[in-house]
Amino acid sequence: LGAGMAFADGDPIQVVNNLSNFIFSMIRAIGLILLGLGIMQVGLSLKSHDPSQRANGFLTLAGGIIITFTKEILAMITG
Repeated sequence: LGAGMAFADGDPIQVVNNLSNFIFSMIRAIGLILLGLGIMQVGLSLKSHDPSQRANGFLTLAGGIIITFTKEILAMITG
């Protein structure tokens, strides 16, 4: 009861592409979380006038942007 059926695509290339899309969507989600945390850190540092927290916030923000757009960056590098 309640067992769902899973259908695999017959084309191995399509299976690899589906897995790649899934992995990149997970990476994008992690990047968006880091992006939000970076924005929050920068906002809190502006409120408390803490330069070290501001630097950490901008680093987290930059890392989040890079991680969010990993797939596009790799596509641009590989051509």
